[in-house]
Amino acid sequence: MHTVAVLALDRVIPFDLSTPIEVFTRTRLPDGRPGYRIRVCAERPEIDAGAFTLRAPWGLDGLDAADTVIVPGTATPLDPLSPAVRDALRAAAARGTRIASICTGTFPLAATGLLDGLRATTHWLGADRLAAAYPDIDVDPDVLYVDNGRILTSAGAAAGLDLCLHMIRRDYGSAVAADAARLSVMPLEREGGQAQFIVHDHVPAPRGSALEPLLGWLQENLARDLSLADIAAHAGTSTRTLIRRFREQTGTTPLQWLHRARVRRAQHLLETTDHPVERIAEQVGFGSPTAFRDRFKRTTGVSPHSYRRAFS
Repeated sequence: MHTVAVLALDRVIPFDLSTPIEVFTRTRLPDGRPGYRIRVCAERPEIDAGAFTLRAPWGLDGLDAADTVIVPGTATPLDPLSPAVRDALRAAAARGTRIASICTGTFPLAATGLLDGLRATTHWLGADRLAAAYPDIDVDPDVLYVDNGRILTSAGAAAGLDLCLHMIRRDYGSAVAADAARLSVMPLEREGGQAQFIVHDHVPAPRGSALEPLLGWLQENLARDLSLADIAAHAGTSTRTLIRRFREQTGTTPLQWLHRARVRRAQHLLETTDHPVERIAEQVGFGSPTAFRDRFKRTTGVSPHSYRRAFS
């Protein structure tokens, strides 16, 4: 039987902790046998889980014979990782154990060095912090999970379910994974990635910056067919200077900023109105519904229709 060790760190997020326990415990093979044995492990007998104190039945030695180790997220992801936990995770990786993280569990996993040079994800709210703290990791904030073979990471909350179902499919095939998905009332594969949940700021520039009036004007004129020359003319500067200032103050180009603002406005309209896609495309300044659908899917990972179905 496949043994899964769930490692509870201080300030563990209860939802992230319970997700693998519930999903793997309910997994049954075609002959009715359980597919997994679960161990909840911790460095100390009692762990602070926020709303309650967790008493873990296994210490770090519970990782020794595990086939998979899962690191749930914590409420304080940038806290230093204890040497004992770091060494236990590194030793598990050296034995060939599969190691996966859920949500901000990517941070303690990153602190071991096991993610250096690899692609990884975490909750989109923490992606920038992860990239800043661990520059050797290729952080992808748009996906639900990343599978590097022996090392896997997932985005926040429900993405932990996606990752667990993915591992069940790897271990026992699609039929067993589909049964586990039905018990979890989850699709085996969700459409799109984490990008559709990301809330982009309308004005990614500090208040009082030189661009603030221009960004406000762009927000008010999203429906207009604006070229780079139009934006530069309104700003009273050359296109080259405009691009340079945007790069310095927003980290992107004027047209990329405009496209992102239009998609965000479209998300709001899809959530709050029953306007047809063609009308929304016009309201947010895309030249055609086809161009709108293409840009929307490239930005969010799903079509406008799928987004409306999920969020309206």
